[in-house]
Amino acid sequence: MNYYLRTLLAIFFALSFFAFGWVSHSAYNPIHKIKKQTLLEKIKYTKTLNVVLLNSPSTYYMGTEGAQGFEYDLLYAYSQHLGVDLNITTVHTIKEAIAFSKNKNVHITSASLTKTQARKQTFNFGPSYFEVQEQVICRRGMIKSKKFPRDVENLAGLRITVGEDTSYSETIRSLQRDGFDINASFTSKYSTEELLEKVASNEIDCTIADSNIYALNLRYFTEIAHAFTISGREQLAWVLAPNSKELESDMYSWLNTFNQSGAMVQLKDHYYSYVQFFDYYNTRMFYKRIKSRLPKYKDTFINASKSYSIPWKLLAAVSYQESHWNPKAKSFTGVKGLMMLTRNTAKLLGVKNRLDPKQSIVGGTRHLKQMLKVVPEDVEGENRLKFALAAYNIGLGHILDARALARKMRLNPSVWSDLKQTLPLLSQKRYYKTLKYGYARGSEPVRYVEAIYNFRDILENNCEDLDISNTK
Repeated sequence: MNYYLRTLLAIFFALSFFAFGWVSHSAYNPIHKIKKQTLLEKIKYTKTLNVVLLNSPSTYYMGTEGAQGFEYDLLYAYSQHLGVDLNITTVHTIKEAIAFSKNKNVHITSASLTKTQARKQTFNFGPSYFEVQEQVICRRGMIKSKKFPRDVENLAGLRITVGEDTSYSETIRSLQRDGFDINASFTSKYSTEELLEKVASNEIDCTIADSNIYALNLRYFTEIAHAFTISGREQLAWVLAPNSKELESDMYSWLNTFNQSGAMVQLKDHYYSYVQFFDYYNTRMFYKRIKSRLPKYKDTFINASKSYSIPWKLLAAVSYQESHWNPKAKSFTGVKGLMMLTRNTAKLLGVKNRLDPKQSIVGGTRHLKQMLKVVPEDVEGENRLKFALAAYNIGLGHILDARALARKMRLNPSVWSDLKQTLPLLSQKRYYKTLKYGYARGSEPVRYVEAIYNFRDILENNCEDLDISNTK
């Protein structure tokens, strides 16, 4: 009897301990289970957003006030929303960008990438932020020779080059599979912008570019022209790291708010609004504004000229190039006024109200005077003024890069005529990769300086005919 009793008691206690342990574990486990940190939480914790950015005009480059570019500005706004810093890795072609996107430490890849069917099978795309179409871009001079293509069939026999591993190469290969006679070459050596330049210089007949990239480069390569659209509407989006659902969800929510606030419209307007005013700077408009606008500010230009020993007509020409003599001119980036001063520059110059014409002119003149002082001492005479104007436009750093490049090419780094040859090279990957300040739209300061001198010459040679005082 004792044996059976002891056995039953042992079984009872064993079952009791088992039940107690099971209940305790069930109650304890959900409370103390360690939750794996999401990518979004990790980004916020480290306060760092690791991004890959394509070094190009449509994406990211170093301007006069530092980093800029449509996609950079958009990414920066998102990083501000998260309260983190951007850790940027720069690439120079789409092929490089795609390769870097596979790095486990990269959170976002931004390279004006379209959501093609092939890419969606491989990459994790975030929300769309821009709509584009692929366009065939050809040399304008082909119109006269009647070789300018109007459809896909007209591409037969033309010299066509597009970037390797781009949506354009996908389009070409798809057309070739459909039986179209297109003898295109594919390159990973040149960016889309460099291929557009090759079209302009007649090195190739045509290339393909997204509509936004063509719009940005049209005013810099005047010999390119839109032949026809070769795709439907496509969406640009960032490539996100795998397993980033929370990051993607947060990005959708933020982008919706960004759009509704009007910030996206302002950003697009900043980079693309000039397209509808492509002939805004023509000489005819300049003559008209000499009569309608310049008289209001002429005396202020003259007084600033006397104070800082810079010809007033040159100051007036700079102001026209900057703002078209519109005292209320302003841009998305915050530059304002007749001389389009940034907030930081204005503060350093003691300008309290950039929209005040007198303060803007005096501040801009002082800024130009400062540029004249920082130009290297070996640059002399008229060259010094042109270097200063170029620095006013693009920043001194890029001018120093162009000088370094001039030395490598055995050109004179102190002469504007030689610097004009090296500045445009700052937009080419094989050159800017080796330079301190990287990519720059180097052709812009060349055109900027030439335009200012053209406006100045008109003022100097036509003052009497235009009822403008001939005061020196």
